Amino acid sequence: MPEPAETVTPASAAPRIAAPRVAASADPRLDTWRAFLHAHARVTRRLDDELQAAHGLSLAEYDALLQLARSPGRRLRMNLLADRVLLSRSGITRLVDRLVTDGSVERATCSTDARGAEAVLTRHGVERLRTASTTHLEGIGRYFLDVVEPAELDAIEQGLGRVATRLGPDCGPGPQTADD
Repeated sequence: MPEPAETVTPASAAPRIAAPRVAASADPRLDTWRAFLHAHARVTRRLDDELQAAHGLSLAEYDALLQLARSPGRRLRMNLLADRVLLSRSGITRLVDRLVTDGSVERATCSTDARGAEAVLTRHGVERLRTASTTHLEGIGRYFLDVVEPAELDAIEQGLGRVATRLGPDCGPGPQTADD
């Protein structure tokens, strides 16, 4: 018995695979992106201004102190601190230098690898963080939490959580200490 002839499907009849949608500058979805960027820039600028005025502390310095306070032994390797504060290695070095100068942080040899350096939160740094936390948390409430409806907060958290998850492993804060 002869084999049946192969059937050739014309290209026009083949199932179409949708091309990935590429955002163009006129794409209305970008309005959400722009709103996020503007809100983030304005809120962080305002929080930074308030911390500077009230405590002589930048938002990045506050974040570094917070990351150290939440870390075991209140210490972190410099490269990990840079990742958590979202700064370059040289940027975290300059930031830690300022915190060392004011007595909030000390440098130490890494407890697990003598070749590495760690930033260690001092007692003065803990007190400085505690004092600045009131200003910072009031600002977060005033400029973000009090403005966004509770249902919107859930949606923002879920959406941004998915964005962060897609971008890779969490470099966020470690476990909280009892002194937070």
